Amino acid sequence: MSESQETVRPFQKVIGLMSGTSLDGVDAAWLETDGITVRSDGPSLTLPYDPALRRRLRALLDRAPTYLPGVGPDEDPDLQAIIHDLTMRHVMAVEAVTAQAGMKADLIGFHGQTVLHAPDQGLTWQIGDANLLARCTGVDVVADFRSADVKAGGQGAPLVPVYHAALAGHLALPVAFLNIGGVANVTWIGPSTAGRESLILAGDTGPGNALLDDWALRHTGTPCDVDGRLALAGRVSETHLARFLAHPFFAQPLPKSLDRQHFHTFLEQISDLSPEDGAATLTALTAESVAALSLPDSPRRWLICGGGRCNPAMMTALKRALSAEVVPVDQFGWNGDALEAQCFGFLAVRSRYGLPLSFPGTTGVPAPITGGTFFPAM
Repeated sequence: MSESQETVRPFQKVIGLMSGTSLDGVDAAWLETDGITVRSDGPSLTLPYDPALRRRLRALLDRAPTYLPGVGPDEDPDLQAIIHDLTMRHVMAVEAVTAQAGMKADLIGFHGQTVLHAPDQGLTWQIGDANLLARCTGVDVVADFRSADVKAGGQGAPLVPVYHAALAGHLALPVAFLNIGGVANVTWIGPSTAGRESLILAGDTGPGNALLDDWALRHTGTPCDVDGRLALAGRVSETHLARFLAHPFFAQPLPKSLDRQHFHTFLEQISDLSPEDGAATLTALTAESVAALSLPDSPRRWLICGGGRCNPAMMTALKRALSAEVVPVDQFGWNGDALEAQCFGFLAVRSRYGLPLSFPGTTGVPAPITGGTFFPAM
């Protein structure tokens, strides 16, 4: 994929915001970009959710499907309170990054918190009040990045591949970025051939940290497997792993996408395992579901981003499962904690310039399509 540099598009100072399916908090990152190239990045941070807000969001994931069809979410005061509190957490993140940058941004890219993703039903739902965010920060906001793709027949996810491609211009191809958040997703970038532009193929691979996080919370009271200690102390149940990998999703070709709760019943299926063996099995599931992908060519290198790269058990499982070098993106000078937030800043600028956010090879949308909704600061 390449895009013409002939059109002069001013570079914009943008703050990208991402609150992923791990439900751990808000990532915020500063970027200067014209939506095609990145001139510079800047400060970034993670502002954790307080435990009460995290519990409210986790409970919302379970009841979100009941809103559609049925009573509209606007009629639920508890939901409106969650949206307000979530948005104000994002306001705080913007203010903190702005203070670190020492200047005001031109634009904010606001992903919001996904609470339901069912593209086969034409549904994707990210909560957050973009008008409130724009009003409180005094900065224009682009939000609602996924719905246009879903309405056009795409999966609505992943959206980060176009940013990965912008970063990967100097790398030997093919290469794969693997983001391990609540759900894991891959971007495979291959070289141009016979006059064709570089090929990008992407999609969700399967569970990332979500099942492991929920398992750890259930058995330890801690909302993640800290340093992979549970998994490293356990043994993989090959019987359970084989049963999980037989799920039809893993045989589907890319592009494809998941809701965080898609495999939640797997937790009940391993209830007979010890906490340690369950964690080891779920960690292996993340790695083996990546290895099960059918790609046009084997990547020379797997670049790992997202919280999963900080889990030694996860990184060991990936190195065992994948037949190529597996390294965290930080080894290339990128901030693996900020990459997704940077992406939504990048996408916000692309949205303002009418550039496509998704492609047939990334979401399955019939043709490249832009997206996002603009919310001006008042």
